[in-house]
Amino acid sequence: MKIHEYQGKEILRQFDVPVPRGHAAFTVDEAVEAAQKLGGPVWVVKAQIHAGGRGKGGGVKVTKTLEGVRELAGQILGMQLKTHQTGPEGQKVRRLYIEDGADIGREFYVSLVTDRASQKVAFIASSEGGMDIEEVAHSTPEKIVTELIDPLTGLGDEQAAKIARAIGMEGHTVDQAVTLFKNLYRCYMETDASLVEINPLNRDSKGNLIALDAKFNFDANALYRHPEIVAYRDLDEEDPAEVEASKFDLAYISLDGNIGCLVNGAGLAMATMDTIKLFGGEPANFLDVGGGATTEKVTEAFKLMLKNPDVKGILVNIFGGIMKCDTIAEGVIAASRAVNLSVPLVVRMKGTNEDLGKKMLAESGLPIIAANTMAEAATKIVEAVK
Repeated sequence: MKIHEYQGKEILRQFDVPVPRGHAAFTVDEAVEAAQKLGGPVWVVKAQIHAGGRGKGGGVKVTKTLEGVRELAGQILGMQLKTHQTGPEGQKVRRLYIEDGADIGREFYVSLVTDRASQKVAFIASSEGGMDIEEVAHSTPEKIVTELIDPLTGLGDEQAAKIARAIGMEGHTVDQAVTLFKNLYRCYMETDASLVEINPLNRDSKGNLIALDAKFNFDANALYRHPEIVAYRDLDEEDPAEVEASKFDLAYISLDGNIGCLVNGAGLAMATMDTIKLFGGEPANFLDVGGGATTEKVTEAFKLMLKNPDVKGILVNIFGGIMKCDTIAEGVIAASRAVNLSVPLVVRMKGTNEDLGKKMLAESGLPIIAANTMAEAATKIVEAVK
């Protein structure tokens, strides 16, 4: 789950990470009121979408007048903001953040992510803040510092100071950085975040540090512990199909292909998509119905896939362990009739009650294409959509 910059800064404040003053706005008038509350003399008008690169896309502007705030808010609100993270279709701007202008000195990059290989937390920092960190990593990787933090011991003063000096901080700024980095680590751990990123972390002309941006991702499996974070969820920023899927406990991710996939188990779902590509097709989605799929869930899964106008065929690939093949067969038959299925459907099932499930499909009277192996299933659905 992602949140907006202004929400991330609310969280940073709770953990004593310094951020500029600011107010969210949903209309032009609210933007002007926010600027009046802040008092100026410089305001930054920021588009709020779940994507980076907003400045380059024209979604972050600076002004020194209230009339400028009104004009910029009118330009940015409602625009289709395109960045390297939104894709060519862009993302509509529905919220703004009006913030105090900053005394820009030197900009740094800092972030925390979980490193699964080492089973530690990676603290990533760079002297090249304010830029695309991907470009820095590609062109000058030596300017990126990575420190692994043992979650059993946490981030201590010595390790935090080492990071600060490694990216060029000096004097009393190092002492500030030690406190800020430790607070940031505590924020990362206590909120069950999967990513916390500040880019840029600004050092002003007096040597003081302040976070000028905030990006958070959270572990969806831990959100039940954080209702206050769930309240930040902005459904307008998410794929409507994925939002709908979550209501039925379906793991669904939209992709760019034309073959819908319905599978039980994340690993099998990944393997199914790989197999489709191997035989020359393109999956239209990742869809895991889980181990406890009901007829209703399978029907909703079919509806979700068929809402995508690009879907020209569906592949159902089931391994019946906990989930019995006859249950899936019942769901497939009911779903096909409920949605008046008009695209080719290939079904491959193995495992518990396999023979019964296949018999039910064969006797359903529906034009279902049967397959015994994944290779056969992929070959048949690729041929069918062509």
